[in-house]
Amino acid sequence: MHDDRALVEARLTRVLDERIRPAVYPDSVPLTVEAWVAPGEPVPVAEGLAATHGPVAVGDAWGAPWATTWFKVTGEVPPAWSGKTVEAVLDLGFDERMPGFQCEALVYTPAGEPVKAINPRNQWVRVGGPADTVSGGERVEWHLEAASNPVLLGDDPFRPTNLGDKETAGDEPQYRLVRMDLAVFDREVWELVVDLEVVGELMHELPVEGGRRWELLRAVGRCLDAVDLQDVNGTAAKARTELAGVLAAPADASAHRISAVGHAHIDSAWLWPLRETVRKVARTTSNMTSLLESEPEFVFGMSQAQQFAWIKEHRPEVYAKVKKAVAEGRFVPAGGMWVEADTNMPGSEAMARQFVLGKRFFIEEFGIENDEAWLPDTFGFAAGLPQIIKAAGSKWLLTQKISWSQVNRFPHHTFDWEGIDGTRIFTHFPPVDTYNCSMLGREIAHAARNFKDKGVAKHSLAPTGWGDGGGGTTREMIAKARRLKDLEGSARVVWETPAQFFEKAQAEYPEPPVWVGELYLELHRATLTSQAKTKQGNRRSEHLLREAELWAATAAVRTGAPYPYEELDRIWKTVLLHQFHDILPGSSIAWVHREAEKTYAAVAEDLNGIIDTAQRALAGAGDRELVFNPAAHPRSGVAAGGADLPVTPGSVGAVTLTGRPGGGHVLDNGLLRIEIDGRGLVVSAYDIEAARETVAPGAAANLLQIHPDFPNMWDAWDVDEFYRNVVTDLTDADAVTAVQHDAARVSVQVVRSFGASRVTQVLTLLAGAKRLDIDTEVDWHETEKFLKAAFPVDVHTERYAAETQFGHLYRATHTNTSWEAAKFEACNHRFLHLAEPGWGVALVNDSTYGHDVTRDVRASDRGTTTTVRLSLLRAPRFPDPETDQGVHRFRYALVPGASVVDAVREGFRINLPERRVTGGAPVEPLFTVASDAVVISAVKLADDGSGDVVVRVYEAAGDRSRTSIAVGLPVTSAVATDLLERPLADAPRYAVEGGAVSLSLRPFELLTLRFTR
Repeated sequence: MHDDRALVEARLTRVLDERIRPAVYPDSVPLTVEAWVAPGEPVPVAEGLAATHGPVAVGDAWGAPWATTWFKVTGEVPPAWSGKTVEAVLDLGFDERMPGFQCEALVYTPAGEPVKAINPRNQWVRVGGPADTVSGGERVEWHLEAASNPVLLGDDPFRPTNLGDKETAGDEPQYRLVRMDLAVFDREVWELVVDLEVVGELMHELPVEGGRRWELLRAVGRCLDAVDLQDVNGTAAKARTELAGVLAAPADASAHRISAVGHAHIDSAWLWPLRETVRKVARTTSNMTSLLESEPEFVFGMSQAQQFAWIKEHRPEVYAKVKKAVAEGRFVPAGGMWVEADTNMPGSEAMARQFVLGKRFFIEEFGIENDEAWLPDTFGFAAGLPQIIKAAGSKWLLTQKISWSQVNRFPHHTFDWEGIDGTRIFTHFPPVDTYNCSMLGREIAHAARNFKDKGVAKHSLAPTGWGDGGGGTTREMIAKARRLKDLEGSARVVWETPAQFFEKAQAEYPEPPVWVGELYLELHRATLTSQAKTKQGNRRSEHLLREAELWAATAAVRTGAPYPYEELDRIWKTVLLHQFHDILPGSSIAWVHREAEKTYAAVAEDLNGIIDTAQRALAGAGDRELVFNPAAHPRSGVAAGGADLPVTPGSVGAVTLTGRPGGGHVLDNGLLRIEIDGRGLVVSAYDIEAARETVAPGAAANLLQIHPDFPNMWDAWDVDEFYRNVVTDLTDADAVTAVQHDAARVSVQVVRSFGASRVTQVLTLLAGAKRLDIDTEVDWHETEKFLKAAFPVDVHTERYAAETQFGHLYRATHTNTSWEAAKFEACNHRFLHLAEPGWGVALVNDSTYGHDVTRDVRASDRGTTTTVRLSLLRAPRFPDPETDQGVHRFRYALVPGASVVDAVREGFRINLPERRVTGGAPVEPLFTVASDAVVISAVKLADDGSGDVVVRVYEAAGDRSRTSIAVGLPVTSAVATDLLERPLADAPRYAVEGGAVSLSLRPFELLTLRFTR
């Protein structure tokens, strides 16, 4: 037989596009359309319904960027349509390629009841119920709350645009009405379309050598022969019979099994502001609850407790439907986190609270506790996360983002992921490689072919529905899945909840392979640096929250002061929201980051108010100056978590300032001798006690370097490795000025100008401090540049430590393999640490996350120079064309001779400055740990309002530790709890003996103890 595949396939494409799909709606009549444009921001539903509308027509332009237009559509069903199914077809100017990324609307009845949403892939509204036919003559009226969100990532992506902020977007209409009709919906033709799509898509995925592909091809030919192109509606049923046989052939017994979960990954902010996400969630959930009513096999999952809370507050009429569907078990709250957060940058407590507040919301609202963490789109996963997931009472993780890695292919799809403390979490990467599966044949075939665990496992999960900007699953996807449930040549598809999938996957694969350490995404590395003010706001908010809880709890115990439960809960939720994986990473539009800066300022004001109130209550009456130490270790003679009189001036020695031969200055405090040359660069940092130089021979530290930074795509997200090819060292100084403030403090100020920018640095050496503090202010006005601060140190090491949640991980300093080479930009929290046996050096910071570490061997002495560079600022132009323009302030410190424990201590110190309050008497800490290697992460009152005191500790050195916690309040015992402060099963009680609790901790183990007063 001749090969006519191309002929039949081309015929199928044209007949579907030009004849069969248009016949889904064979008859239509226009609706009457009126409109009202809401002034400014969105208005309550009642106001939109009651507004006075004016006439508009198909073809009219509408919708300034970010505006809201309330359309009123009315009409009458023709009597001739009696007995037929009728739908409104409402095309606001949609582009079907961009669901979630352009205009969309929520449809209401005149009474204000939500019906469903319309978007580019979901343009219909049924007259009557899902199975209803009309009698003819019915009057219809709907109100559309339509958002004219501009297209920012369209056919010409990554181009700078002012559309990302309502303050710069202008008022030019973005859309034009295309169709506003009542139409007859021909179910038989619609089913024929789905039949042909499923068969045609499957056919393309099968081998030409196999008989099944040819069976499908011949069936398609017979089907198209049966369609009368002048009477598609009259011949659709007959045409479907030609496909019935091939669609009834069962799948192979060995076929891959896919658990489809209805999904609508909704970014809590990204190319739209937070306020628009509230409406996106309402639109999507309205559609999904409607779909659940008509499709009995369908299951929908939605993560992010914040999004449920939004519709509960702002769209209670939608939330009522959601809550009903959840109770029926088919609308599944997933993930158990407040938002789908970035997991690299959030600190230990913040990452823990993501699960605490997320899980608690689902428990309190729905009586549901999740066993899975659900993070399909997060940009890599920190090595401390497995322990946090387990401590929250969960046991599974799902993500697909690692499939985006540019260099290395991850070797597993189902595996155990082991974190820094040894905790293992059963993890699944959907081999469909998308969180927006639409049941296309190529997606299903790719999942089956791509699955790396064949032979030992056969189950995978497919998050199914339009996402990023929401939209969710469509009736077409469900119809396709129904045909793929048991179809020869295809994987088997069934709708299941995440828990049902994980139970099956874990049962069939009881001993999966193990991946140890971070799940590093070889992409989007620049998200560790973009939008510096957002990152600083996060870091500072996390540490202010630590302080607020610590001092408020101490005041409650010591003075009976009221504990601000509700205020702290509100602030935590605000900070956690801003850790969403497109806000904290700096990859959202200008509007989002402009609002974030204001939000963080308000958070700081509120938290400082809580701290001030608590400290004044603790200090009491008096005129003595007290120093409050919120850090994790003693400082300036003050215990961690306590307050005392300041250290007497001069008791910690002195620091001297002298001239340096050849120009510059020498700072010496008996512990360190710092040489700063005439260029303002650190050319020596000598550890006097160890007789050891820190700075590599011939090099200079605190060297600012600037690179061109224009990645191939994803401007705010990516830095491509070729950026390193060109670098400019900023060595020219406008001024270098030394100041001896007093016997205990010496500073050198360095001013530099470059491009259109200016930097002022103050390098300070304090008496008694074995560190050089560096305060950097940058007035930044560069474009597509990358600013780094380099510290070349004379240390020979194959690895370095970077702080992560509840500990640190090690990364290679070399590039032996492609896996190591791909980590050319990585994340740290408060410290980086490099060491040879017996001596090390730390670099600590107050607000940066990105860094790189490289090594080289010097020809002069064959010694090793290991260069650590902090990433300070970038200037990408998409999606925010003014990213990071303006004044920024950073603080970091070089700590020669530091151990890992020293790095931990100095990291806390630089992020938690002491506070001075006038009062009467010192304040005893509630808890004091005997070992510097065991760190208190949180001190707070229990969330349930019982008055119990909760303390969380972790082992920070990566070593086993036997220590004790001195307890400064009247208790007899404590119980170990999970992160939600519930006693662990079979957990022993910790007796308080001699005023202390004895502990034994594994490396990096976290432990939460609850004390009842």
